[in-house]
Amino acid sequence: MTVDEDMAGFIPQKEIVYNGLLPYSDRLDREATELLAEIKANLCRAVLVRELWPGVAFWSRKLFSFLKLYGRRFSKEDHILFIKLLYELVTLPDLEPHMMQSYARLLIQLLKKKELLSRDDLQLPWRPLYDLYERVIYSKTEHLGLIWFPNSVDHILKALIKSCRLYFPASSTKEMLDEWRPLLCVFDVVMQKAISNMELFLPTIMPPEEHCQGFQLWFDELMNLWMSVQNQPSWEGHLVNLFARLANDNIGYVDWTPYIPTIFTRILRSLNLPVGVSQMVAPRYLTNSYDIGHLVLWITALLGGPGNPGQKQLTCLFSSIASFYHPSNHGRWQSRLMRLLQRLPASVVRRVHRERHAEPSWITLVPECQRLTDEDLQEFTKSLIGATLLAMFSKTGSTDAAYALQNLALLTPELAIPPVLEKTYAAMQTLTEPHTLTATLSCMIGMARSLVSPNNHYPEGRAHVLPLLMGALPGVDPNDFSKCMITFQFITTFTTLVPLVDCSSAPSRYADLTEIEKDLCFASAEFEDFVLQFLDRCFALIDSSTLEQTRDETETDTQTHLESLVELGLSSTVSTILTQCSTEIYKVALQKVYNFATSNIFETCVSGRMVADMCRAAAKCHPAESLRLFVPHCCSVIFHITDSEELRSGDELDKELLWNLQLLSEVTRVDGEQLLKYQGDLERILCVCVRLRCKRAYTLACNLLEHTLRSLSLIYPTEYRSTSGGFDSDLPIRDWGRAGDVAALGVCWHVPGKEEGDFVFQLLSHLLHPELHRIKGHVSGDQPMSREELLQSLAIVQHCLLGAGSILPPLDGLHVSDLVPSMVNLGEIKLHIGVNYDDSRENYRESICQTMRLLLHHILEHSEDDTKSLFVIIKIISDLMFFRGTHKKEFDSRWKSFTLVKKSMENRLHGKKQHIRALLVDRVLLQHEMRKLVVEGSEYKVVHQELLCDLLLLSTSTYSQVRSRAQNVLMAALGTFSFSYRDLIPRILQLLSPQHTTGTQQQFKGALYCLLGVHSSVCLASARDWDCVGAVWPALVRCGLSPSMNLEKPSIGRLLDDIADRINRQHDTIGIYFTVSEGCVEIANQIAQSENPAPCLEVPSIEEMKEGLQRQRIRNVVAARKYEKLVNDLLDCLEDRDLPWKFEHMATDLLSLLLRDDHPLPPDAVLYFTQSLVHDSISIRKVAILAVAGILKQQKRPVKKVAVKPSDISGVEDPEGVCAGDREGNRWLQYDSNNLPLSQEQWDTQRYVEKTHWGYYSWPREMMIYAASEKPSDDLPYEEMSEGEKIIFEYFSDAEFIDQLIEFLSLEDRKGKDSFNPRRFCLFKGLFRNYGDVFLPLLWPHLEQLASDPHESSQRCVCEITAGLIRGSKLWSFSKVERLWQLLCPLIRTALTNITVETYTDWGTCIATACEGRDPRKLHWLLEMLMESPLSGEGGSFRDASLLYVLQGGLAQQQWRVSELLHRLLAYLEPKLTQVYKNVRERIGSVLTYIFMIDVALPHTRPTSSPHVAEFVTRVLERLKPLTSEPEIHNHVHEENTQETDERTQAVKLLKTVLKWLMASAGRTFTTPVQQQLQLLPLLFKIAPVEIDESYDEMKQDARTCLSLMSQGLLYPEHIPLVLAALEEMAGSRSWHARFSVLTYLQIMIFYNLFTLLSVPAEVLRIRKLVMQLLLDEQLEVRDMACTTLSGLLQCQFFPLDSSLQTQLQTLSQTCLPKARGELASTGTPRTHFHLVRRHAGVLGLSACILSSPYDVPDWMPEILMDLSDHLNDPQPIEMTVKKTLSEFRRTHHDNWQEHRQCFTDDQLLVLTDLLVSPCYYA
Repeated sequence: MTVDEDMAGFIPQKEIVYNGLLPYSDRLDREATELLAEIKANLCRAVLVRELWPGVAFWSRKLFSFLKLYGRRFSKEDHILFIKLLYELVTLPDLEPHMMQSYARLLIQLLKKKELLSRDDLQLPWRPLYDLYERVIYSKTEHLGLIWFPNSVDHILKALIKSCRLYFPASSTKEMLDEWRPLLCVFDVVMQKAISNMELFLPTIMPPEEHCQGFQLWFDELMNLWMSVQNQPSWEGHLVNLFARLANDNIGYVDWTPYIPTIFTRILRSLNLPVGVSQMVAPRYLTNSYDIGHLVLWITALLGGPGNPGQKQLTCLFSSIASFYHPSNHGRWQSRLMRLLQRLPASVVRRVHRERHAEPSWITLVPECQRLTDEDLQEFTKSLIGATLLAMFSKTGSTDAAYALQNLALLTPELAIPPVLEKTYAAMQTLTEPHTLTATLSCMIGMARSLVSPNNHYPEGRAHVLPLLMGALPGVDPNDFSKCMITFQFITTFTTLVPLVDCSSAPSRYADLTEIEKDLCFASAEFEDFVLQFLDRCFALIDSSTLEQTRDETETDTQTHLESLVELGLSSTVSTILTQCSTEIYKVALQKVYNFATSNIFETCVSGRMVADMCRAAAKCHPAESLRLFVPHCCSVIFHITDSEELRSGDELDKELLWNLQLLSEVTRVDGEQLLKYQGDLERILCVCVRLRCKRAYTLACNLLEHTLRSLSLIYPTEYRSTSGGFDSDLPIRDWGRAGDVAALGVCWHVPGKEEGDFVFQLLSHLLHPELHRIKGHVSGDQPMSREELLQSLAIVQHCLLGAGSILPPLDGLHVSDLVPSMVNLGEIKLHIGVNYDDSRENYRESICQTMRLLLHHILEHSEDDTKSLFVIIKIISDLMFFRGTHKKEFDSRWKSFTLVKKSMENRLHGKKQHIRALLVDRVLLQHEMRKLVVEGSEYKVVHQELLCDLLLLSTSTYSQVRSRAQNVLMAALGTFSFSYRDLIPRILQLLSPQHTTGTQQQFKGALYCLLGVHSSVCLASARDWDCVGAVWPALVRCGLSPSMNLEKPSIGRLLDDIADRINRQHDTIGIYFTVSEGCVEIANQIAQSENPAPCLEVPSIEEMKEGLQRQRIRNVVAARKYEKLVNDLLDCLEDRDLPWKFEHMATDLLSLLLRDDHPLPPDAVLYFTQSLVHDSISIRKVAILAVAGILKQQKRPVKKVAVKPSDISGVEDPEGVCAGDREGNRWLQYDSNNLPLSQEQWDTQRYVEKTHWGYYSWPREMMIYAASEKPSDDLPYEEMSEGEKIIFEYFSDAEFIDQLIEFLSLEDRKGKDSFNPRRFCLFKGLFRNYGDVFLPLLWPHLEQLASDPHESSQRCVCEITAGLIRGSKLWSFSKVERLWQLLCPLIRTALTNITVETYTDWGTCIATACEGRDPRKLHWLLEMLMESPLSGEGGSFRDASLLYVLQGGLAQQQWRVSELLHRLLAYLEPKLTQVYKNVRERIGSVLTYIFMIDVALPHTRPTSSPHVAEFVTRVLERLKPLTSEPEIHNHVHEENTQETDERTQAVKLLKTVLKWLMASAGRTFTTPVQQQLQLLPLLFKIAPVEIDESYDEMKQDARTCLSLMSQGLLYPEHIPLVLAALEEMAGSRSWHARFSVLTYLQIMIFYNLFTLLSVPAEVLRIRKLVMQLLLDEQLEVRDMACTTLSGLLQCQFFPLDSSLQTQLQTLSQTCLPKARGELASTGTPRTHFHLVRRHAGVLGLSACILSSPYDVPDWMPEILMDLSDHLNDPQPIEMTVKKTLSEFRRTHHDNWQEHRQCFTDDQLLVLTDLLVSPCYYA
């Protein structure tokens, strides 16, 4: 059955459209079908014979290539089967990490286009994926070095889950919530895990009828949690991301209206903007800000709908942050603001695309009523445009603003384009500010398409094209590089969109033109002028950059980087312009270019290259006309000059000849067919010129040769116009901005015909053949050549190969067999690239290959120092293997620039490949080139083997330059040919072996470099293959004994470090046990049965399958043996006495990488690591500590667990619904001093739950706890131990070993930098966990001695061992535990009496680590001991503070389960709050925070049984009574002679501690108790000073900090009236300091709660009244501050500047001042003062209005400015205010004065000029 019949009824999922446009597309369908059949057959065969490596790995890579080449060109059934198979493979339980990662990558590709498969087509179970994620991300053994994951694994797994969650079944949401709800304990780190899991896994795209099984199950619960949590805990960001995704996926199905004010308030808070005048104290928690990408999604989804409430808030948000976008403002927050601005419009464009233009798919549509209307979009643009226009000139560059404008112009061109146009014209006129020109042009580039396309919203845009193009011409300026580049880009962009055709005659021919079209037609007459003027500008640019002008004599004659950029810009712009010209304009332009090029002679380095490039660009557009001019001219000049003999042999040739050769070599890079007319001339010139002696000349001739051959032999499009066909047909102005149509692209291809093929081979036989002959003669010694001659020959060979590479068949022959054993075919894919190789002609690739190998060995033997020839030979070898017309590097950079251009000109709104035609043609060409470059997985043939061996010779030769180039090519080849590394590694290792005595140091270094590999490519030293690693690692260690090893040379030392470092970084665990699950086999069978296309092989027979199973078993056993052999080989190396220390370290490192969790470490290695614990070298000791901790983890015995039902223990059933917090049902988990396990029987009857979070929010589905019933067999009897366990047991029972170990552990490593070391803790924890208390008797004396030694390192050692002991004793029997604590308690007491500044943090860590994840009832000895009088006062204030710190560490870990202890501690501390010492006060503040941490107001949470804040504050206020009655509080505690009552002194001390508590809790608690804080506010306002001054005492500074922190707190609507009442009360205070602080508090509070406040209009009025009241304050400072506050509020549009406010202010400012006799008495009567204050208040209010719009001029401003100017001669302080305001106005409006002055009338301008220009001194 043929392939074609088989495919009847085949509907591909989604093909790559560009394949259908290739000239050989007819062959592709068949090729793809065959390839797919092959992939299906081999993939399912590999699975059925259970061969994961190499079979499945190899063919899944081929499937990846298939996706790259043909897209998803398979049926829906196949698509689903592939996904299911890979899903099974990814979730195989013990797959090696690297394999899992590569399957995950492929699966992500397969799932990418979600519209292709609906939820009905495909369902994936979520649990296997979750288990995998849990295993990898929260790995229990990774920190002990038992498993190594690749670096990118987190990132890839998350991407995979994102792709899969769409297909989780409807029931999954409920299952996930059951799984993660028990983890929702806000005090625990596990909260982060729960919320981030929810963010990742919860599906949000479901049909509306399934919503009740989807988000409705969790939305209210999580939303209320988010609403009630403050201070941005680290998990809040994940919650926001989840909401944003939900909103975006379900626009119109979730009602967000009640939450909108909160959402926007929190968005504004998360931008971390600085507010207020005072130096604010930023709380620590502001570092966790939300992810901008998700915020943007959320905002976008909130827009639209009835009343569009989201847009109102967005407008307000942007008007309150707009001034931060002004270029003069700069700070850490800037990048976030810029990202917000850049992404928001793009996101809205995506949404509009989805609502209006997306193709319908299975995903639910946005309901009609919620869609964005045109009015909505206009509103949206209006709200952003102000900020965007400011951001254009930002210091960080204009790219963000340009991207925003590009998208705004797509949405509403009529609003976005005009303001930018205005700025652009202005910038083109000025000469003094070049940066404005670059900024505006780069913004215009993005908007070009919206401006040019015939758009019904903004038809007049097209009229601007010509003025803009003409205006841009002066930008082609040789003196300003960046301006020149942006101008080129600008002109290119516009001319790509607009055909440059003169249509001025059209109106007489067409009757149906609109007015605008007529104007355009007349304007288009200017195009010719534009093109010619542009060329003149370019000629001027070239004239000013000739070599003589831009270089001194001494410099080199190559181009500088900038020149090459200008050259690129120039040639691409000329090329675009001439492509887009009509034929008439083109002819004029061509003549102009031809005259310029031929009337001058240019030097060939700088200006010559530019001119030649211009000529090439011109010739490409219409080759026939241009070749008719250029070729005859150049040929005649060249013939004329080269006729004379003596010229040919001259070393330096005539400039004219060189220039004409250069010109000719560029002009021939055009359509090959046109060159055939000049066949004779070209051949004659080539034959003469490639043999010229002058190097410059023959290099140019070789270029000519290469370009001619490429033009003749390659496949490429011949034109890139913006419309297919010519421009002569229809009316061109209707094609402006037209997108190319993929279906009718009409690409004109150049496909080499027979004549061209003949010409190519004729040239090769005349030029290449003789050279190869000549080289053979040189090698055999018949005709030796000089080095220069040899180089010339090689150059000709190289250029022939580069020119004709695409039509020479690739190297072929036998392939190297037996590299890997496999039951699956591992052959290569042959892709057709449009060339039919002609076997009858000579295969030059092979002949070049043979000749080069001969020459190479000749040079290496006779003249190894001829490095120049070797360089060329290496290049030729690389091209022989890989080159088929395109280099990978060129392709990559073209692909990159293609994506950049695409991005800058795409139309995301309409989507569906609406690109410019030129771009689409380019993309088709790239598709063709990509097919040429797909070479990975090529077969490794004998030819390649020979070449690679030659490269290896070169890679280990004498000269370093030669070595490094050869190594690069070698690495590329190893990445290309399948499994070739297995052939090369033994050859490389041979050079390193100590037996290889003849080697040189260069060889040794070269071999090491080959192992290191080039960056980014394969690193042979860490190949994932037991054979290779088993050979390479021991060889690397043994090479330390090699005679050519020389550690004196720093370069070799560094190289070895690099290799070790690279192995360490790149090593991930290599699998030993591979099994294929039954699920995989089942799906593989389905694939084998599938049709369309049917797999091309039979299903494996039963015998083969059996053999496969057998092989799988054997492979696993063999792998385990290879693993053990590698470990033993490394140990053998270590036994060699002569091994240098560097290699000993390397071997130890490598050994430590070999610990695994699925296979125990061989006993010899256990012995080695145990001995290394007391090795002399500290770095080996460090490795050994971690390794032994890992070994102990391997040896851990499994412990039995049992399931319990919580309700059986407590006797209480949990109520239905969510009920969290302290309740009857979890009372039994609490610490209860009346019911502690003090006897054996109590110990055994209680149930212990070690995880702190269990039971707080809800109970897990199945709760497993350690079985209490089983008597732990207390000690492992020696007979039952394994080999490894015995070794450790013997060493740790040896007193000498322990002495040495403790001595080493108590040494200090880096003075002052050491801290508690978790690795040592893990070591001891493992010891005591596995062996019980056997080692205690030996260790104890050491511990006692260390504990009594106050040195830092001794104390740290005790900490680590103690923590290990306490955690290791988790499952000991009661008798042991009791004995342990009888010893430990006195020990810890002793240590704590010796506590010092250096060690108190270590003790804190020790106790916290010991209590983490433990049931508090089992630790009652420790907790009770710490609770014994921490503030005893013995040992001074430092010891008190330290003891509290240690206690806090223990209690904080236990969170809500020790409420009784918290009550006891609070009762103990309350009387002691009046501490004198600052450090104790600070510590108490922190402890109080933790005591009240549990008192949270979260939804569904019961009042806690821990202490409550409210009661505490009431008691404190009672004690602060003496202070609340005083007007001002001063700090007189220190003065002994005051006669004050004792009560007051105590109250001041108490207040100081309370302040410390307020400061500590500001950023840490989850919910702020606002009512309680408000009771303290009046006190704080009294103390806080106004200005910042270091000399203030501690109390005042603290009060100020507290106010700043409290004002930043998040407010809820119900709290607002309370806060305002408190502020109003303070505003009536007698102290002006307090009144002043009210204003600063208000500013910050309003900004940080802007939208919440705006949602309660009544409170807004209260605030307005309050500010107006303070504006009339009698104290000048308060009035000034009120002015600042008012202008801030107006600027955020907190309340509008309406006429009533304006009138009120104007009336105030016109208050008459009574005239006093004589002058105005400033010390006048109280009445005078009263009037003056009112008048000043009015003036201040007016000036606040002016200052509230710093960067624009609203309609009311001119009038108010005039009002202000009347007060210039008023008495002080009014005059001062007016002057300050005017100078501020001048400063902020100076930048755009040209625009702003238009808002004033002439009279007003006169007055203003008088005011703003300072008076002349000489008047």
